[in-house]
Amino acid sequence: MTLELPIPIAAYVAANARLDVDGMLAPFAADAVLRDNGAVLQGHAELRRLFEEEVLAVKAIFAPDTVWHEASQVVVEGPAHGDFKGSPIRFPYRFTLENDAIKALEITA
Repeated sequence: MTLELPIPIAAYVAANARLDVDGMLAPFAADAVLRDNGAVLQGHAELRRLFEEEVLAVKAIFAPDTVWHEASQVVVEGPAHGDFKGSPIRFPYRFTLENDAIKALEITA
């Protein structure tokens, strides 16, 4: 099944599947905010550090299988798998889009 994802989200997911940090950053607005596991990160430098330390280091790949719209967000859910305890773990990713870019992302377990 192929999901119909908005272009910035599809670009992020595709880059994550390749473990391509530059590609993962590209769809985010310069001042984007990412909330993950209680941490709040803002801007490309902080996102890059997270992607390098938390995604690349454990080869974490998010494989969405469900998408829906909730208020002003696009919610994409699916398993993340990699070299980490409990893999795979199912996560919802809550994206807020603005001007064809990811303005905010909240990842919850």
